Amino acid sequence: MSENAEVAQGVPATAGVVSEDQVKLALRRVKDPDLNLNILDLGLVYGIQVDGAKVEIDMTLTSPGCPSGAEIMGDAEREIKTLPGVDEVVVNLVWSPFWTPEKMEPRVRAYLGL
Repeated sequence: MSENAEVAQGVPATAGVVSEDQVKLALRRVKDPDLNLNILDLGLVYGIQVDGAKVEIDMTLTSPGCPSGAEIMGDAEREIKTLPGVDEVVVNLVWSPFWTPEKMEPRVRAYLGL
């Protein structure tokens, strides 16, 4: 169906395209196994880019030696892939800027007593 046909039928041309908010909701289901807190609230997700059916995220870990790093990154990829309209997920591990507790949501910092 062409874009014009979709618009003529009242269906937006972007139907089936995942939104950044949907990606964020999926990432809220990904938890750090040691802290049992989601990676968004922990401030581990630095960027989300949606390009059609491709979703790319830039994320970090609490430390380069994080023993749960592979698990967390794999969980992030799997959760995003469950979203309708997503065909490809790229998870980029970045270390700049380096993660610090200040990157956490303030309510999470308070909960942890930081």
